[in-house]
Amino acid sequence: MSSLGPRSSKLKQLLAWLNKDRSFGKGLSHGKDRQFFIENLSMLTSSGMGISQALEAIALEIKSKPMRATVTEMQHKIDSGTPLWRAIDTTKLFPGYTVSLLRIGEESGHLSDNLKIVGAQQAKERAFRSQLRAALMYPAFVLVLTLVIGVGIAWFILPKLSTVFESMNMKLPLITRISLAVGSVLQDWGYIIVPLGAVVLSLGCYALFFHPKTKFIDQTLLYAMPGVKGLIQELEVARFGYLLSTLLGAGIQVTQALESLEHASTFPFFQKLYAHLGVQLGAGNSFRQAFTSYAGSGKFIPRPIQQLVIAGEQSGSLTAILMKISLAYEAKVEITTKNLTVILEPVLLIIVWFGVLGVALSVILPVYGLIGGFNAGV
Repeated sequence: MSSLGPRSSKLKQLLAWLNKDRSFGKGLSHGKDRQFFIENLSMLTSSGMGISQALEAIALEIKSKPMRATVTEMQHKIDSGTPLWRAIDTTKLFPGYTVSLLRIGEESGHLSDNLKIVGAQQAKERAFRSQLRAALMYPAFVLVLTLVIGVGIAWFILPKLSTVFESMNMKLPLITRISLAVGSVLQDWGYIIVPLGAVVLSLGCYALFFHPKTKFIDQTLLYAMPGVKGLIQELEVARFGYLLSTLLGAGIQVTQALESLEHASTFPFFQKLYAHLGVQLGAGNSFRQAFTSYAGSGKFIPRPIQQLVIAGEQSGSLTAILMKISLAYEAKVEITTKNLTVILEPVLLIIVWFGVLGVALSVILPVYGLIGGFNAGV
């Protein structure tokens, strides 16, 4: 690695500040690596530092070996005369619209500004995902906790009750017999069934939420859930407005911006809509024609929003209107996220109540039957 030269003291001061306020280079995941790289490349270049020196400074502090090797390779390409956007494009770390933004910025002399736009976009995408995750985390936690407690009761408590009821030599209610049968099976085979069930559940969650070829099933199920469907639609409309506004404002063609939007979205319904809009606009049609020709487009992008986009296209103020749409729907997302938690709480309580009621009836009904038998004998 080459020396940092006479500006090394300035670099040390910058890196010290970044280390203090940004947790620079610590505990980075792949997504955080990219955000880290863009944010600090923007800050270093805006301070007047050359791209090669900025890359070298960033590589010095990155703890991830693969990312450090990637940044070092980029620096070598820059030193050999390769433009920054092309060096970044070869790494495949960033989507096409990010590379296009950097290319436009580099060719127009506004690289630092466009780097800030890219950083803001990545932060916004993380915010969109975290809002959806936060809305679903609480019910998921409650359901998992209920399942764990239920298995614990069936495994350790019901077998003991089974011994007591068998000694009474009485006819048990159906719900009691089912509960005791489950407890008996877990007592004999629980050490196999429970770990195997945990593995199957984990694999199922991975297939639904993480595997790229099958997670569309989870996305389809989420979009079919009342309440969650509205939140997803608001998140997508906010993304639609923000990403299109920033990309069009940076000088990217609308067809390329829609293609970028298609790749940024995680839900197949919206991806198909964005792909259709891109094809229609690429063929010379207007937004009005593109929306009208897609059956059910109002289920994804509400009709009033479509009318705003059409009006913005006709008046030449599409970028400003898209940004207003984004801001309005971001506010809606915050409200919906809070309301969704409030709505789901009673639903979760009902689910837990049914579980508790089932166990309670399994225990109480035989006791009532026994008491009734005593009274009849008396």
